[in-house]
Amino acid sequence: MNKDRFLVKGLGGKRTLNGTIAVRGAKNAALPLMASSIIFSTPVTFINVPDIEDIYRMSELIKELGVLISIPKTHSIVLDPRKISSSAIHNHIAKRLRASIILTGPLLARFGKVSFPYPGGCVIGSRPIDVFIEGFKKMGATVKIKNDVYNVQAKGGKLKGADIFFTSPSPTATETFIMAAILARGKSILRNVAMEPEIKNLTDFLISAGAKIKGAGTSVIEIEGGSLLRAPKKNFTVMPDRLEAGSFLILGALSAKRLEITNCDPSNLDIVIEVLRRCGANIKTTSHSIVVSNDAKTKLKRFDSILKTHEYPGFPTDLQAPLVIFLTQAKGESIIFETIYEGRLGYTEHIVRMGADILTLDTHRVLVKGPTFLKAARLDSPDIRAGLAYVIAAIVAKGESVINNVYYIDRGYERIEERLQKIGVNIKRIKNGNKK
Repeated sequence: MNKDRFLVKGLGGKRTLNGTIAVRGAKNAALPLMASSIIFSTPVTFINVPDIEDIYRMSELIKELGVLISIPKTHSIVLDPRKISSSAIHNHIAKRLRASIILTGPLLARFGKVSFPYPGGCVIGSRPIDVFIEGFKKMGATVKIKNDVYNVQAKGGKLKGADIFFTSPSPTATETFIMAAILARGKSILRNVAMEPEIKNLTDFLISAGAKIKGAGTSVIEIEGGSLLRAPKKNFTVMPDRLEAGSFLILGALSAKRLEITNCDPSNLDIVIEVLRRCGANIKTTSHSIVVSNDAKTKLKRFDSILKTHEYPGFPTDLQAPLVIFLTQAKGESIIFETIYEGRLGYTEHIVRMGADILTLDTHRVLVKGPTFLKAARLDSPDIRAGLAYVIAAIVAKGESVINNVYYIDRGYERIEERLQKIGVNIKRIKNGNKK
């Protein structure tokens, strides 16, 4: 893990940022697409792949399974599964990447067995894997745990179609069982599934390769099992990252004179745009861009009801931290209710050190009073999303902030400091080993 850090000279509440910033491909779409290569008999090519740490880690995991990977040019990747030979997910990388669990479905489907450690990743609360274990059992697999490693084996070496109801609509579980069902015997029906756009991106690709999938984008998906897929003739494009676009939008509403966010799909951010508009932000959209602007008359105000994070199309939990920063600059009191993860509000104590007035009501709720004047601080990024929220807070604040653990931010955002510099942010990366 790198020990780089960011130095950010804040704007002291001024709105001076200006220009255009393009959104990269979605991390949460690219990772399952890469995992899907395991159920193919031919090489697959993806374009608009973000150049980020999580893509590197997933590449390492898949390479260790025997998949050949090449990068013909920036933001593209070719995965060749024809020599895949292993169904064992290695511990040292999986412990750092929660998305490693998504490999279990396609591996179990292809080999009839899979072994894996409990997945790691960001510390943002409990994320149990019971839904995966119970789902595999319904598809005819047995599960044993030895030395903290799960060993799953399909009866007769092949999964069978099943009717699976998810008690909570998990995106990762939905994607995992879609891929598992593609090679299973018979039909699978997945109920109460997640409906995130990234799932539709995955199913669009699989359908283009011959998969028999119905109901993509709804809460019930049907998959008819079959044989290994063959890559479509046309390279497949990873969708734009709606979470990155939403983060830029919030930053623009706080600190920009005019900011245009390009290469995005505003329809995937309907609730975020609606919330910001109700709080006084001036936002205009086209089919592939968002413009947020401020002038002397722009006054930000509180959100006038309890804002709950929720599965798509609700307000994204991954944009909860940037929104809290936004609300520290809005007049009035707002309540944020984090309904997905019980540990995801821990970062707020450090924003309080910067001068924010945030009262923790319980592990799921905070009361934010604004506007407050933020001052610079030294911060340690706890996870991908809170790490970027710290960057936004540092931009708003007065003085020079230091943000450590940049690795977490690099996991989800490509060369973020270079892109922010182009719109007027005074931010620089200090490489590990430099003393400043």
